[in-house]
Amino acid sequence: MKALLLTEYKNMQYTDVDEPEVGVDDVLVQVEACGICGSDIHGYDGSTGRRIPPLIMGHEAAGIVVASGANVTDMPEGTRVTFDSMVSCGRCHFCRDGHQNLCDNRMVLGVSCGEYRRHGAFAQRISVPRRIVYQLPDSLAFEHAALVEAVSVAVHAAAITPIRLGDTAVVVGAGMIGLLTLQAAKAAGATRIIAVDLNDKRLAAAKELGATDVLRGDQVDVPETIRGLTQGRGADVAFEVVGATPTVKTAIESVRKGGAVTLVGNVSPTIELPLQSVVTREIRLQGTCGCNGEYPQCIDLMARGIINVAPLITAKISLADGPEWFKRLHAGDPEQMKVVVCP
Repeated sequence: MKALLLTEYKNMQYTDVDEPEVGVDDVLVQVEACGICGSDIHGYDGSTGRRIPPLIMGHEAAGIVVASGANVTDMPEGTRVTFDSMVSCGRCHFCRDGHQNLCDNRMVLGVSCGEYRRHGAFAQRISVPRRIVYQLPDSLAFEHAALVEAVSVAVHAAAITPIRLGDTAVVVGAGMIGLLTLQAAKAAGATRIIAVDLNDKRLAAAKELGATDVLRGDQVDVPETIRGLTQGRGADVAFEVVGATPTVKTAIESVRKGGAVTLVGNVSPTIELPLQSVVTREIRLQGTCGCNGEYPQCIDLMARGIINVAPLITAKISLADGPEWFKRLHAGDPEQMKVVVCP
């Protein structure tokens, strides 16, 4: 079959590879759409250390079941599906405790980190365990369903954040995940959503997708402006979706006393923390990792139009066009939000 194979860093080839093996508990999926994630771009140049060549990357995908293992009886050929990007073991303490996203033995599709190599979905077909596969409604287009994985990150972040009906939420960083997070926060009950970014195009997208207020972080004092919008108190919750010291500080200083900050971004391995501000104002800091079984809710939210991904897709490309697009995205293309590969 054809696939995009990372043969060495910064060298992606459209080539023939072996068909994936289908275990007794697996489902073979014909890939109809697979999104290019920012982590794939970082993997392309080796900067993350988690995409060691040779590797087929890609973990945001949807497609059609074409075969099933002997133990799979509920996924007939032709079923429209998507699947989780993470394969948990189901046996460790965290899996048994209901926290599969924290699995001690988890493997991520399209990742090779030295401990394991798990080929991903930039290919015509992929084999995945039945337990991470979810059926799609006919109304959800494959290119939209490929973004369920990204949506699940946002929905999980909102689910673990103490949002109450009528709350004000700040989203610092209006990139792909930030724009999904603001929609998830609105669905969770926040009625005022303030988006913060340095890019006018992203802020315009935030406004289109439900932000009530947008702020250029380099043109205004964000915490002070937010206090002005909230009778001097500050926002109830904030989502930091970048992962750097300045934006984490902005999120912390933008919430009220007793507020909560959920840390979604992880660009920097370490940051400086305004400790006294957190302690003296009793701020809750919450990290969030991936998703934890929210795929059914995400599919439902997308199918009903509560979370809209269509404006985020800026290009749909063929598998053969993949190598040139990886070069383009790695070089930096500010016009692109989400590029979807359609094998």
